[in-house]
Amino acid sequence: MTDAPTTTTTNLLTALDMDIVSASSSEVVMRVTISAKHFQPHGIVHGGVYCSLIETACSVGASLSAAERTKGASAVGLENHTSFIRAVRSGTLTATARPITRGRTTQVWECDVRNEQGQVTATGRVRLLCVTDDKLP
Repeated sequence: MTDAPTTTTTNLLTALDMDIVSASSSEVVMRVTISAKHFQPHGIVHGGVYCSLIETACSVGASLSAAERTKGASAVGLENHTSFIRAVRSGTLTATARPITRGRTTQVWECDVRNEQGQVTATGRVRLLCVTDDKLP
């Protein structure tokens, strides 16, 4: 596992109580234990929590992959398509992200979020741009 989170990612993870369990250029696993801070007004997990979890997991993996190819490279999201499958009110969610394609300039990653019973609660696909610090958009 390589240390990947930047200060910005770490701040987001802290604010949402998310943890990176493992991270490599071929798979990222993250977890979040649900609390009231994650709810929308109807008492279920807010869609933005899923989007943040999915985009972060995919971005960490894509950045590790980009850095393996080009020193100092990372990846930034271009598109995030997240589908909410099952409402969640409590428990722990686990997100697992894996690459679909890892090109020189763009990557596409997919991520499943599952509850403690192994049921899919959300899925997502993120398209990312590979960049170096001096060429950030």
